[in-house]
Amino acid sequence: MKLGIVIPCFNESKKLNPLVFQHFLDRHQKVQLCFVNDGSTDTTYNILEDLKLSHPKHIHLIHLDQNSGKATAVQTGILFFCNQNECDRVAFLDGDLSTSLEECYELATHLNTETKFVFASRIKKIDNQINRQWHRFIIGRILATFISKLLQLPIYDTQCGCKIFSLELITIAFEKPFISRWLFDVEVFFRLKNHFGSEQLIQFSKEIALKNWEDKGDSKIPWSYGLTVWGDLIKIYNQYK
Repeated sequence: MKLGIVIPCFNESKKLNPLVFQHFLDRHQKVQLCFVNDGSTDTTYNILEDLKLSHPKHIHLIHLDQNSGKATAVQTGILFFCNQNECDRVAFLDGDLSTSLEECYELATHLNTETKFVFASRIKKIDNQINRQWHRFIIGRILATFISKLLQLPIYDTQCGCKIFSLELITIAFEKPFISRWLFDVEVFFRLKNHFGSEQLIQFSKEIALKNWEDKGDSKIPWSYGLTVWGDLIKIYNQYK
């Protein structure tokens, strides 16, 4: 399995733990990481430069001069891997590692000739550890339920920051710019649904409950976005309906 993982970073200097990434790459020699520094104003880029020196063949670093939002950062990294043509599947993951590198790797093993799209879900069960702040859980469930209704797809969690794609889906899902800086996940689902149809999308997709997920707090999404998120959803729906 040749897996490429994109990790968007914006002012992550206090959260990045280089040793975690180094130890992970020591264990998984065929994995490549692409960090996209999204116009950070702290020492994030310096930390990433030092990290790259530890595994120069397995770590790629892309620098965006201005903060463009998670959508553009993820898109930039995924298209980089697609153009490199050295991976057979590509994932994206949040820099704070709320979903761990190991779980992302495990989820990626589910891709095969029949399953081409795997995405993580923060559904809380008796045998897993999902730790979310209660107010974020409530807001997240309201938003997720609304998004599922718009998509007309039985998805529990569209917004969990861990998704893995086979290469054949990349141009369909990521070639064009996104409408929203933060809700690009919803656009990805709409693009795949519009291209393949709901039935085929369900057949080659798999939503998998995480074993562990930790709310690290200090979200990069401003509180004010809670007032405009519904406007973004309407724009997305009108674009793809």
